[in-house]
Amino acid sequence: MDLQLKGLNALVTGGTKGIGRAIAETLAAEGANVAICARHADGVSAAVPELARHDTKVIGSAVDVGDGPALQAWVADAAAQLGGIDIVVANVSALAISGDEAGWQSGFNVDMMGTVRLVNAALPWLEKSKHAAIVTISSVSGREIDFAAGPYGAFKAAIIHYTQGLAYQLAGKNIRANTVSPGNTYFAGGVWEQIERGNPKLFSEALALNPTGRMGRPQEMANAAAFLASPAASFITGANLVVDGALTRGVQY
Repeated sequence: MDLQLKGLNALVTGGTKGIGRAIAETLAAEGANVAICARHADGVSAAVPELARHDTKVIGSAVDVGDGPALQAWVADAAAQLGGIDIVVANVSALAISGDEAGWQSGFNVDMMGTVRLVNAALPWLEKSKHAAIVTISSVSGREIDFAAGPYGAFKAAIIHYTQGLAYQLAGKNIRANTVSPGNTYFAGGVWEQIERGNPKLFSEALALNPTGRMGRPQEMANAAAFLASPAASFITGANLVVDGALTRGVQY
């Protein structure tokens, strides 16, 4: 299937590793121009030339999405360099598990407001696009109670609600909005590798919950995000696509 992404301009937050990196890589491989951001400049500097091997325009900046003015400035700069914005992917998470006030504040500022700020900053350009798409990255923790109940799960659930609201509110402007909810996703340097080393009991318990016998891979999450971001999904908006290998058992109607 041709995703019809060639020549479109996409912004991906947290695009240097894990799911965000795989999304940026997939969009670039499909012919989209890509702007990425992440907190650490060295990671951005390493990722940009690797993504650019697909012969599309790739730019990157060190940005903390919890810093509203910095995020807004990055969006404006990326739009200027790419020549517009067609796609935004809100991927960054604070991974706030602790239930103390600091955890709640971190989850709200990064997961929730990082998503809201990205969308708000990009809207003037999305409104000019013929193929405008918003993709937010939530989690299965946003639809059921697990060990991440608390700030992480609560804000991931809120992101799904927020995105479905956007789909309804922006449909008349031909802007689609969808969510991908990954299940447990394993990659080098990721949270599940850290848990595997630091808390092998929790890792084994989490792995045993999935009937496939394994965790997901970043590319499997990226495939879903790239499809929803693409013109090939032109009549899909307001959806929450769960990519979890049958980890969760709740029925979505």
